[in-house]
Amino acid sequence: QLQACGGGLVQAGGSLRLSCAASGFTFDDYAIGWFRQAPGKEREGVSCISEIDGSTYYADSVKGRFTISSDNAKNTVYLQMNSLKPEDTAVYYCAAVPRWLWATMRVPGPISEYDYWGQGTQVTVSS
Repeated sequence: QLQACGGGLVQAGGSLRLSCAASGFTFDDYAIGWFRQAPGKEREGVSCISEIDGSTYYADSVKGRFTISSDNAKNTVYLQMNSLKPEDTAVYYCAAVPRWLWATMRVPGPISEYDYWGQGTQVTVSS
């Protein structure tokens, strides 16, 4: 199970930190990704991390503004979001993909490949 939290309402240029806490599976066996879905749009991969090999991924739209990190002691992945823009408004989900599969993809890939999903947390950025 994944539990995502940390969303909220923020003005453009502001910051938020999302958290994704994992339980019930072996954290080290999975890479964790953040996805987002805005109204009327498809779910898109934002960032991913595999702590075991240190690999990360960032969508072009968030590079330089978002930072993903992992605390294996707490089985938690964080997404620090800075310089937020109104177009970042969406429901943010975290999801877990097997680490061996992530190693072959290195990009978020199909959502069907992810074994576990968090419940989503709303991020709203006002202009």
